[in-house]
Amino acid sequence: MILFIHRKDLRTHDHAALEHIARRQQMSMHIFIADPALLTPVRRNEHSGLHFLSQVRRLQELYTQAGRRLHILYGEPEQIVDAILGQYPIREIMLGRDYTPYALSRDHKLELTAERHGVPVTSLQDQTLIDLEDFHAFAGRKEPYKVFTPFYRKWKEYVELFFRPPGSVSVSDLHTVDLEPEFLERFRLPFHLEDYPIAEEPGIRLTDFIEDDLHNYEQGRDRYGQEGTSRISGALNTGALSIRTVYQQVMGIPEGEAWRRQLAWRDFYLYQSVFDPDFYHYEQRYDLSLLDDKLFSAWAHAETGIPVIDAAMTQLNVTGQLPNRLRMVTAMFLTKNLLCPFPLGEAYFRLKLADYDNAPNRGGWLWSSSLGFDAAPYFRIMNPVNQSEKFDPTGGYIRRWRPQLADVEGREIHRPRPHAIVDLKASRERAIGVYKEILGSRTTISSH
Repeated sequence: MILFIHRKDLRTHDHAALEHIARRQQMSMHIFIADPALLTPVRRNEHSGLHFLSQVRRLQELYTQAGRRLHILYGEPEQIVDAILGQYPIREIMLGRDYTPYALSRDHKLELTAERHGVPVTSLQDQTLIDLEDFHAFAGRKEPYKVFTPFYRKWKEYVELFFRPPGSVSVSDLHTVDLEPEFLERFRLPFHLEDYPIAEEPGIRLTDFIEDDLHNYEQGRDRYGQEGTSRISGALNTGALSIRTVYQQVMGIPEGEAWRRQLAWRDFYLYQSVFDPDFYHYEQRYDLSLLDDKLFSAWAHAETGIPVIDAAMTQLNVTGQLPNRLRMVTAMFLTKNLLCPFPLGEAYFRLKLADYDNAPNRGGWLWSSSLGFDAAPYFRIMNPVNQSEKFDPTGGYIRRWRPQLADVEGREIHRPRPHAIVDLKASRERAIGVYKEILGSRTTISSH
């Protein structure tokens, strides 16, 4: 019997693990572990947790519709696995590969637990279009790609040669096994999953985007006052939608190039998380003592006095949504104009973004703070007023999310309010000096 552990792969078809189980022709036990380290009481009530658990709820419903059983358990993953291996004749554990420091530590504990029981663990890469290790070997480089453009050229070449079409196996093709009621009670959830709504079917949204908006994506993606993006990132990041399914639907469409490039960016961030040894440690490699959190609260609570920043943070806080352009603008404003350490913003987005995913979120914050691969130069600092005037010239976005400014006329809608907490020009000049010093402080001593 195979024990399959769902994680960031919340779907029941086009799934590498399901294909693997079908080839083995064995019965399988399917579980999802609600890890208390990841699904804290705070996160369960924030947008990222609400979205993730709504996808878990949908996964449970998909299993029910297929006449199969998914067991949702709560507890330390290695303790649950140890208990299952001690009670059931498991011959193999199967799970999706993950790359965060916590995930690597968690999976190491799982492997040690499995080893004590003499059970092998099969870890499958199923988050990216490219196999990261195989791609790196294919590129024939001693050093990893540090700039996106050459990475993207090689990425396209690799995908054209080795793209693996979506799989045909569904969970309904497998024979799943139940856990005993006593076992389920031992590891039951401390909250009611039924309190969370069932997530919508992501394939419908993808189809609508391809039919209605893909042709105009390159021109409209930064016009954040309009809805011109796919809005499937949450489904991709939780694995509710397979990256292979997505790519197959847009491959060969000439006007889809700009959008396919965004799929490559996603792979690039995951590639960095594997091949840049400092990806999760940059804050330990630089002296950030010149930065502080004095103005963080004003940023987080939309009280900066910069209209587009406050509008963006209001949208984030209320809905969990934030257009990509505004993620960059708000992140750079926090790290540069307000001189706050990027991990504060990264952690805030981790809770607030409904489509939160670790590597893309961290990659975006590293870019904005001029750290990491292919980051923004420290002297290039986005002016939020200019960004607002360029991408939302009528100010409609600001008026929607800051209705108290609805009566402000013309270009004045974009400009700082009298109570603004910083002067944009002076804070930019200060940031250039500070970040020049920070970048010069890099240590060569390994911190991990």
